Amino acid sequence: MDRVSAPATPARAWRPRRVLITRAARDHAHGRTIADRAAALGIPVTELSGNQLRLGSSEDERRAYAEAKSTFAVAVAPPSKLRLQPIAPSADWRVDLAEGCPAHCAYCYLAGSLKGPPITRVYANLDEITATLPAYLGQGTITSRSRTRAHEGTTFEASCYTDPLALEPLTGSLGEMIRFFGAWDADVQLRFTSKFADVSSLLDLPHGGRTRMRASINPPAYHRFEGGTDRVAARLDALRQMALAGYKVGLTVAPIIAAEGWREAYADLIAAAAAALRGIPGLDLTAELITHRFTPGSRAVLTSWYPGSDLEMDPALRAEKRTKFAGTKFVYPPELMKELKSFFYEQLAARLPEARILYWT
Repeated sequence: MDRVSAPATPARAWRPRRVLITRAARDHAHGRTIADRAAALGIPVTELSGNQLRLGSSEDERRAYAEAKSTFAVAVAPPSKLRLQPIAPSADWRVDLAEGCPAHCAYCYLAGSLKGPPITRVYANLDEITATLPAYLGQGTITSRSRTRAHEGTTFEASCYTDPLALEPLTGSLGEMIRFFGAWDADVQLRFTSKFADVSSLLDLPHGGRTRMRASINPPAYHRFEGGTDRVAARLDALRQMALAGYKVGLTVAPIIAAEGWREAYADLIAAAAAALRGIPGLDLTAELITHRFTPGSRAVLTSWYPGSDLEMDPALRAEKRTKFAGTKFVYPPELMKELKSFFYEQLAARLPEARILYWT
């Protein structure tokens, strides 16, 4: 399969029902460009008189969720977003281009992390965000000062609170960030992971080898937990296209779900990834392995959003673990975690020996 091959299944294009743009966002050229893109696609754009994002109140929780998930807002990143935070174990620093995601994943960790209705918002002050980055060069502890990952340079994670590729047709923010890193003559790396597959606008960008795209993948049998996302075959096609375009690439197997038949399902998944990436010259491939976990707060939100989901989230079947912020999360019991880890390390070594495993969690 070469770079011009069509994906196995068409990539999704998210289209919100409405776009809101705040007064402050209209002062930024990038914000106005995003609003113009949406209008050109026939999406209603509402210019707000202020900077607060509010939706009409609704006593119907499901309706309120649906309205928020179909709303896209163009806003300005507050000063707190311009003070970057470490994002272990992925990267040195978290850089937010947006907040929120159009997908409907039954395990979404954002459910317990973001406050308020799940509106997807993109930041108009992209120039201010990029201007902050040079001050963090060489200052991280995850890669830039790591004995095992120092060759990655100072790393910046762009998909902590969003899926930037899902928003790219509307925003262009990810492409602008890739250009910025491509022109940045320093030992740096932009990282993003995605459950979407439309990479057409990224393939010919001057990335300079300083961006790593990772495909977030799970077995096709678990696609019912990942509403609104592209099929895994399309994600792997997209990853191949990016690798052939000279990008560094990776696999984010997340969340690993130990449901019945998980061994066969994940063995097939890794085999499919190996087939998709076969024969790529100079392939630079990583793997990140993240098991399914939840907090009491995220469980409450997710069960209200997706009451019909059969995803297991039973605290009685899990081990309780304290977080660094003195919270509680529920993970798989130690013996199962040990079995899962052994399985994935063995499978990757056998089928994708070129993949460097960055972490297991």
